[in-house]
Amino acid sequence: MSSRARERLESGLRAARLGVVANAALALVKGVAGVLGHSFALVADAIESLADIGGSAVVWGGLWVAAQDADDDHPYGHGKAESLAAMAVGVLLLAAAIGIMVHGIRGILAPGDAPAAWTLVVLAGVIVTKEWLFRRVLQVSDHLGSTAVMADAWHHRSDALSSLAAFVGIATAVVAGPGWAWADDAAALVAAVIIAINGWRIVRPAVYELMDGAPDPSILRRVRAAAAAVDGVERTEKLLARKVGTGYFVDLHVHADPTMTLHAAHLLSGLVKSAIRRAVPAVENVLVHMEPFDGEESPGA
Repeated sequence: MSSRARERLESGLRAARLGVVANAALALVKGVAGVLGHSFALVADAIESLADIGGSAVVWGGLWVAAQDADDDHPYGHGKAESLAAMAVGVLLLAAAIGIMVHGIRGILAPGDAPAAWTLVVLAGVIVTKEWLFRRVLQVSDHLGSTAVMADAWHHRSDALSSLAAFVGIATAVVAGPGWAWADDAAALVAAVIIAINGWRIVRPAVYELMDGAPDPSILRRVRAAAAAVDGVERTEKLLARKVGTGYFVDLHVHADPTMTLHAAHLLSGLVKSAIRRAVPAVENVLVHMEPFDGEESPGA
């Protein structure tokens, strides 16, 4: 395993471990408070935290697999494991949302006891904690460029938003009186919608990466500019790139002096690769195809 891969793995695993520990504690607190305080919205929130634990565990496994070196069976490495982990997290959120919706609708049709006012204190602490976790893990995601860690961050944000919805529902039920006990279940429905939206927000980019969707255009512009700036490069064309884990694999056609020797062309391609990797450190591999420059624009330039 390379030093860069090991550093990425350790940073990602620290973020995942933090999420597992925090979510385990929060799920316990919210579950107990929800049962004792007669709040399904809080119980639903606890269920979402349990899903977070599973999500963090999936991210943990995905990061570990993705960090393994390429082998005969996986010559491009194992980076797609991160996208698979992110997709699994998103699916977990969608499944949790559906379960909460079903239970919430039943609660609205047959309201139970009004929730206890003290559960609001629990939720206030949960909201602050989960928002802090979201910001902390998102910083790690931005640093690593990891879809899996990003999914874990948004998992925390969905929990914070669902807790906020539960807070509003419980507060309404407490202030308005017994006839508004259904507001607690309505808050659970709102939380379920928020969870579902975040689940889709995670699944969509993960599937895009698994389908080898093109990276952000700014990445391609930086790659092309770095290659074009190398002395001896006359023109670039047919630039293709795909994301594998936190890195990019790039294919590029470079036009150069047609009288150049094969050895010189080989050296020039090496300079192009080095220039691209310096300009965009996330690029892990560059395949340069050398072509003779004929002085005319090519359709793929």
